[in-house]
Amino acid sequence: MKKLFFISIIFCLLNVNARAQKSSQSFRNAKLPLEIRVDDLLKDLTLKEKISLLGFRNPSVGRLGIPAYNWWNEGLHGVARAGEATVFPQAIGMAASFNNDLLYKVADAISTEARAKYNLAIKKDRHLQYMGLTFWSPNINIFRDPRWGRGQETYGEDPFLTATMGTAFVKGIQGNDKHYIKASACAKHFAVYSGPESERHTFNAIVDEKDLRETYLYAFKKLVDAGVESVMCAYNSVNGEPCCTGHALLKNILRNEWKFKGHVVTDCWALEDVWLRHKALPNSVDVAAAAIKAGVNLDCSNLLQDDVMKAIDQKLLTEKDVDTALAPILRTQFKLGFYDAPASIPFSKYGADSVANAYHTMLSRKMAQQSMVLLKNDNNLLPLDKNKYSAYMVVGPNAASMDALLGNYHGVTGNAVTFVEGITGAVDESTRVEYDKGCNYSDTTHFGGIWAASNADVTIAVIGLTPVYEGEEGDAFLSPGGGDRLSLQLPASQIAFIKALRKGTKTPIVAVITAGSDLDLSSIEPYVDAIIYAWYPGQQGGNALADILFGKVSPSGKLPVTFYKSFDDLPAYDSYAMKGRTYRYFTKPVEYPFGFGLSYTHFDYAWQKEPVDLKNENNSISFEVKISNKGNFDGYDVPEVYIKYPDVQRMPVEELKGFQKVFVEKGKTKTVKFSIPVSELEKWDLQEGKWKLYPGKYQVCIGKNADEMILKKTILIK
Repeated sequence: MKKLFFISIIFCLLNVNARAQKSSQSFRNAKLPLEIRVDDLLKDLTLKEKISLLGFRNPSVGRLGIPAYNWWNEGLHGVARAGEATVFPQAIGMAASFNNDLLYKVADAISTEARAKYNLAIKKDRHLQYMGLTFWSPNINIFRDPRWGRGQETYGEDPFLTATMGTAFVKGIQGNDKHYIKASACAKHFAVYSGPESERHTFNAIVDEKDLRETYLYAFKKLVDAGVESVMCAYNSVNGEPCCTGHALLKNILRNEWKFKGHVVTDCWALEDVWLRHKALPNSVDVAAAAIKAGVNLDCSNLLQDDVMKAIDQKLLTEKDVDTALAPILRTQFKLGFYDAPASIPFSKYGADSVANAYHTMLSRKMAQQSMVLLKNDNNLLPLDKNKYSAYMVVGPNAASMDALLGNYHGVTGNAVTFVEGITGAVDESTRVEYDKGCNYSDTTHFGGIWAASNADVTIAVIGLTPVYEGEEGDAFLSPGGGDRLSLQLPASQIAFIKALRKGTKTPIVAVITAGSDLDLSSIEPYVDAIIYAWYPGQQGGNALADILFGKVSPSGKLPVTFYKSFDDLPAYDSYAMKGRTYRYFTKPVEYPFGFGLSYTHFDYAWQKEPVDLKNENNSISFEVKISNKGNFDGYDVPEVYIKYPDVQRMPVEELKGFQKVFVEKGKTKTVKFSIPVSELEKWDLQEGKWKLYPGKYQVCIGKNADEMILKKTILIK
């Protein structure tokens, strides 16, 4: 037996040595087809080396000249955690722009900066976390409940808006080169991952197939169809299966049904949750085997690296299983150009001048301008006339706050402009601007700036939240709800402060609100003359606010979430059924509806070409709308197209199925064309287990928001 054992060991060593000697480096031949290159590299790697590459911290493979690589990079609204980078508005703010073309340009800028930083790091032989090209963005979970602190990372509550904006982001990140992707995007978190944040490592989302397909998976399917390179499986379970080891999501739907060809990465240490917290499997070795069998390719932890060999020894896996798991992540690396000469890669010349440059700064400012939502403007106070008002008081805990600009998952910039700085920079030296913090987040009786506000012509109060009060578990360290929100109310100290301001001054007050979700503003609304919702607007937030305040641009942001009156109007937070949630299924009065946003000008709508009846599901609903600017300002408008369905059980109240951001000069008219595939109107039939078009009367509505329809046309689909 001992003799046979030593012979076996010698044979294995000879086999490894033979692989090393036989390697022709043919995988580096860029003229070969991609799949052949992947297969060649798999043949060159030993089993041990293959397993070492299944974790996010890839060690180097020295004998093949393959350097170390860290897969973990963040780019939610700019290259994050990697030094200097342009910080764009938080994702929820960019969704409020309703401008997918602009978001594409932002994402293109993000991937340009990523390539530049990667190139500069590699030249210094630095292989650092957050300095790579594989980005774990965008977050396309549906923001189904305003209690969720991470909703700020999403594109809001609507599947169509999320899919449209998410697709634009992915295409901007990955680029349009025929041979290479500029960077790798990742659709996360797959799936039904939308709080509670404090239970994210343990909760089991119970959801039927109809809500799953129509709401939670809709955007993921669209991004897969758009070619997203990666999908991240979530911490939680869905209907009893952990997302990173269950077959229903990863194997049956993502791979078999949707034909996803990219790679699946786990959320960080999610595999540990499977056996330690979900207790779905007895130990880490069984988890490693289950993850590989389910379709996981890359582990954001070291569990696969530690336990896959043990699973092979226990006959739970084979080397072929490892090859199947590793091939997609090698494919991504080839598409990024990791094994090709820099001269052949169109992005290899990007350098320091591609990072945080003037063009990217301009994009950040433009996106911030279009993200801000005007909620109130009594007596057309805004825009402020610089000739009429000569003294401004800027107050509030967020007026000079860096946190209120940056959101979470952000980069670092030396060019941030706070709100008070933006306002100060927008007026000339003959204008008086004062600043006072005014209040903090807890004291309801001691305030500053009240007397100074009484001496000013206009007071601008910047209040709301920052990411330390809402966000991801651990990061929002001052949140009493573990990152989630326990109330829709503004902090009590801010409500008291606004009331004190109103009592102390007879001049106008403009409230500017920062937050990553909706807030109940009814407690301050009667005491202020105008309200601007600024979200977390990025490094140019101060300049963008000033641009809107003083009329350089007309506000054009629209709410990507419903502003509810109370949590009491909503179902339980841990219920994942969509009934009673979002504008699609909510029937009670709201504070501000989905899609709401005021302007300094007025737009009229008229049919240029009305939609007509259709006979089969292969057609599209096509129509044209004239947008006329009847006001005194040039500006952007967003005609929102909603569909109302036949009276069939569990149909949405209405559903966004089209929008366009249109710039119209004052006194001018533009015609906007829409075409909605009838397949977009299909709903999941629970009995038949498939998508189905229900014949009947449909109403095509063109609205200002989900509650204000301007044009309506009923059509029959047979």
